Amino acid sequence: MTIFKLTGRLLFLSASPEIMQRQLSGRDVTSTEAGRLRDDVSTDEITPLPIMTNYDEKLGRYTYTGYKCGEEFPFKTDSVRRGNFAVTIAGSRYGKGSSREHSPAAEKLSGIKLVIAKSFERIYRQNADNIGLFTSTDLSLIDKLEQGEEITMEQLVSGRDALAGEILKSGGLLAFGQKYMQEVQVAPQPAATRGQTLFEKIINRHWLKTPLTSATPAVGEGGFVRADRRFIHEYYTGMGVHQLHSTFGKPVKLYDPESIVLFEDHTSYVTQSPAHIRGGLIQNVWAMRQAQRDFVTDYKLHCHTTLTDEEALLDDGSNVAGISHAMIAEHYALPGQVVVGTDSHTPHSGSLGCIAFGVGTTDMANAFVTGAVRITVPPVIRIDLNGAIQSGVTAKDVVLHLLALPDIKAGVAIGKVFEFSGPVTRAFSIDERATLTNMVAELGGFTGIVAPDEKTLSFLKERRGIDFVIEPWMKSDDDATYAEILSVDCSTLEPLVASPGDPSNGIAVSALKEDIKIDIAYGGSCTAGKREDFDYYYSVFAWALDHGVKKPEHVRLFLQFGTTAVRDYCIEKGYMPVFEKVGATMLQPSCGACGNCGPGSSDHARQVTISAINRNFPGRSGPGQVWLGSPPTVAASAMLGQIISFDELKNLTLNNQ
Repeated sequence: MTIFKLTGRLLFLSASPEIMQRQLSGRDVTSTEAGRLRDDVSTDEITPLPIMTNYDEKLGRYTYTGYKCGEEFPFKTDSVRRGNFAVTIAGSRYGKGSSREHSPAAEKLSGIKLVIAKSFERIYRQNADNIGLFTSTDLSLIDKLEQGEEITMEQLVSGRDALAGEILKSGGLLAFGQKYMQEVQVAPQPAATRGQTLFEKIINRHWLKTPLTSATPAVGEGGFVRADRRFIHEYYTGMGVHQLHSTFGKPVKLYDPESIVLFEDHTSYVTQSPAHIRGGLIQNVWAMRQAQRDFVTDYKLHCHTTLTDEEALLDDGSNVAGISHAMIAEHYALPGQVVVGTDSHTPHSGSLGCIAFGVGTTDMANAFVTGAVRITVPPVIRIDLNGAIQSGVTAKDVVLHLLALPDIKAGVAIGKVFEFSGPVTRAFSIDERATLTNMVAELGGFTGIVAPDEKTLSFLKERRGIDFVIEPWMKSDDDATYAEILSVDCSTLEPLVASPGDPSNGIAVSALKEDIKIDIAYGGSCTAGKREDFDYYYSVFAWALDHGVKKPEHVRLFLQFGTTAVRDYCIEKGYMPVFEKVGATMLQPSCGACGNCGPGSSDHARQVTISAINRNFPGRSGPGQVWLGSPPTVAASAMLGQIISFDELKNLTLNNQ
């Protein structure tokens, strides 16, 4: 047995500001004294996006600086290091949110060697494994640590799949890869002995044979798949390149570089980002961005670069760019493929009938040199969207409804595949299906997928000029087995919003008990910057203008395209004059305010935003209060100056005329 050596204090992420201050001032507390631990600690709180320009030892200075306790942010620069903490202890769904490996990396660099929680989000835990940060859901370890008992490595990997245990014992994924993954091949596809889901069929066709993994995938087992497409963006490339060259030397041999795509999609508006300006981080961002550009040049890779407003004026139309996962769906992903990217919203492309999932930086670095991507085979749940959707209800409302379900909030879907089915799913366009699969990240799932159909073929033909043929196997079998089947009667749904703090705080707009005045309205991001989303914005604004409704002057309205193709679509459809008349600030494609890195973010805590983005964790999109809503709800709210649905705006306007 191997003793896991720990020297340092226990850090309880308590819901009590007093308990947090006591610990950070140097006084230890017991698990009993710590009281209720915070659930849903997000990666935005562990490492707020502005500090992600650091990807070396300096990152450890800022651990938990976005952690919110009550109305306080107790952690300051170097709080964890100065406190000599070695173990972090928290509640359920720890590490929810983005795929940023910076979060476990910051913890490890600040001295944390073990994180104990009731449950973990998949990407966070896999990222922690990959860099050798131990995690455990064995709460009995807390008492052992408080009693000064020794803990063994075997105890820490107990209950994990064999691959996760071996990666941790090896010191991380890259060390594991050097040892075991120099020559791997796609495993022979086994004959089907039962009905299979579409997810299972795709995995079987991409499963790799390695010395330490099973020849065939099984739920709960760890293994590797061959990716058809790998992509990364500038917030992760610097760290990934640093890892590659530190481990393998320079230059490194990349596996199938033609299938690697890079994106510069987060940083084009940092000079207008309150968080980056306030933090003096603009020079850091440029250095981080240059690290990616150098990698692109050195290895002759393909990169899509978003433009600033000034650059866009000079664009001759040849620049094709946008938010990475939206671009992958528009230009690269195909049904039946495996697509991986360094963003939690990579499942966006699952709308086309492929397996698309997010990974961390080390996973991608390993995939760059091996072509292999680590996966713990997840179970599949089927979401049957039944009934008929009401006018004014969108895919975003469906997701907000799912997020608010008690079982989903409790984390029963963590790490699972969401297969969307039913008449409403089939009626949705690919853009609307992409909202469903995109926000599986918020639902806690591994990925989302929709079987390809005639709408998929039309999308591929109209958007990309591809005459794709759907093969007979590209659907789930009638007798496929699911971990769970959830049926939703969509005919009962109405427009929803999610109150500040978490996307699961869903409530019907009609059920709001008070008027929610707004200061900012933001329509954009990967989730709500697609063509159909802009159809919604236009329809609301055009109706409002036709009926004499004017946007209140104090409301700042921002509309940001997801890709250049969406921008060009809006120009062709004649939408731009209407957007100008309502007073919208139009922004070129970029993640922007969604990632707290551009216009549309709040700049003080009193501001209230209604936003079409996908998550509203504390600090996300600025220090203010962020409500989530669908594109038509955001547009209608902007025109009234308070949160309202489009139908309510129409009724209110017509009744007052």
